[in-house]
Amino acid sequence: MNAFLTLLWIGVAVLALVAYWRIFDKAGQPGWASLIPIYNLVKLLQITDRSGWWILGFFVPFLNVFVFIRLIFDLSKAFGRGVGFGFGLLLLSPIFLPVLAFGSSRYAGRAGALPA
Repeated sequence: MNAFLTLLWIGVAVLALVAYWRIFDKAGQPGWASLIPIYNLVKLLQITDRSGWWILGFFVPFLNVFVFIRLIFDLSKAFGRGVGFGFGLLLLSPIFLPVLAFGSSRYAGRAGALPA
């Protein structure tokens, strides 16, 4: 049973890595940047048009939860998706990340995002 769960976890992790690579490519960023810790957060902030200062929020306890949630919803909006899709990314990311990466979503940036 442990071997099965380990293989399942590895499969989900690889799927997430491939999905983030594709999301970065769709947004005009280098896909390999999704593999580098901290740098991938910087690039994700650029994709969502957030200030680089937000990176400091990831290092502050409790504030990092807010920053992460806000970043997920901004990512959803940057690809023209709504709040419901943002909740999907937040709560069911193994399903919604591949949908965002390999689906018909196009990167629009915050300027092309849906109205709030």
